[in-house]
Amino acid sequence: MAVTNYDLIILGSGPAGEGAAMSAVKLGKRVAVVEEKSVVGGNCTHLGTIPSKALRHSVKEIHTFNNNPMFREIGEPRWFSFPNVLKRAYDVIGQQVASRAHYYSRNRIALYVGRGSFVDENTIEVVEKNGNVERIAARNIMIATGSRPYRPADVDFLHPRIYDSDTILRLNHTPRRIIIYGAGVIGSEYASIFSSLGVLVDLVDTRDRLLSFLDKEISDALSFHMRNQNVIIRHNEEYQKIEGHDDGVTMHLKSGKVLKGSALLWANGRTGNTSGLGLENLGLAANSRGQLEVNEFYQTAVDNIYAAGDVIGWPSLASASYDQGRFAAANISGEKTARSLSSVPAGIYTIPEISSLGKTEEELTAAAIPYEVGKAFFSRLARAQITGETAGMLKILFHRETLEILGIHCFGDQSSEIIHIGQSVMEREGERNSLHYFLNTTFNYPTMAEAYRVAALDGFNRLA
Repeated sequence: MAVTNYDLIILGSGPAGEGAAMSAVKLGKRVAVVEEKSVVGGNCTHLGTIPSKALRHSVKEIHTFNNNPMFREIGEPRWFSFPNVLKRAYDVIGQQVASRAHYYSRNRIALYVGRGSFVDENTIEVVEKNGNVERIAARNIMIATGSRPYRPADVDFLHPRIYDSDTILRLNHTPRRIIIYGAGVIGSEYASIFSSLGVLVDLVDTRDRLLSFLDKEISDALSFHMRNQNVIIRHNEEYQKIEGHDDGVTMHLKSGKVLKGSALLWANGRTGNTSGLGLENLGLAANSRGQLEVNEFYQTAVDNIYAAGDVIGWPSLASASYDQGRFAAANISGEKTARSLSSVPAGIYTIPEISSLGKTEEELTAAAIPYEVGKAFFSRLARAQITGETAGMLKILFHRETLEILGIHCFGDQSSEIIHIGQSVMEREGERNSLHYFLNTTFNYPTMAEAYRVAALDGFNRLA
């Protein structure tokens, strides 16, 4: 069998794989990408980030129309089914695939469609859907196969009423009541989506508060708004057994509670896509969640094998995965630079959305760091009053003595956009990372960005 040689082979065409491929080819490397699906983009484009965010946008527009008194002059509130709203998401997926396919062809990256696995540390065998087998080789190989929903053995995911975060996109009806098990980012986002469509939601949280990695005030604000949308949040609960019926699902909790719904969405954890890769041929082993361990250069225990993206675990963000792929490609090309991802903002697309960066109040208190808080409530901003999106706030945490920005937390419309202004200041070094930047900068009026000046003035006044 003839073997084609490359400088770098990448398994997976999601954000990490794409970031690595584009960077490596710009650095003069001959690159091949192996993708199991017939189209590029990975789970991010087809099952995760893109469809769920496109779905959320459509639902948010419907929610705005149905709850804005001004639109009552046009007509009564409208009801939309879940499948109808989902059609827009598939339009966006098609556009994303077309763009990404163009990137690969324009950069002359070889694309192999099929299941790739290791023969040895330099050789990949690709089995195409038609059964054809090819072998390709490279000095370096990167695993960027992403992740999939974690599925416990005692839950029947073949039942037509039981879904995970991948299969929920095939939901062909609008449930009257849905049980969502797992209140992490995915569970919370889908709770917002379904509740905004008028579906009753039981959100089962195995922890004591929503998204406990967030600043507590932001987490509490999300809980309040969810409950206001008729989401029932059940903290510190674990399932005992799940029963599927013709007309719905029953979940028995260890606390003795029994929940009944038209459907169940399982959103409790993810597993790295490492099974079937032939890692045993390398002497590599994934952990219990299918994830690979890497060093600061994204190298695995085998020097020429790299890994990036969801397959290595935290932070499991599309934005971070893309950068991890880029950094790995730079290291493969001889530019040995370790890059910390501590400055990656979290973006959570609930309704309203959340974004945060840096330390929380709880972390600063535990570390005995003298800090102060500045807040800007959206309800008092002219731009928010104009758009009607008045729920939320911007919160700046800064050092009382140096005025260094320590953390920025935002809850409300456009939070994932607003956070980047604060991020650019936090990335500065020394005195340039200071509350003075927001105090002395003129922002357009009226804008949401003006929240930084309002919050800075609020915090500075507290010092006085």
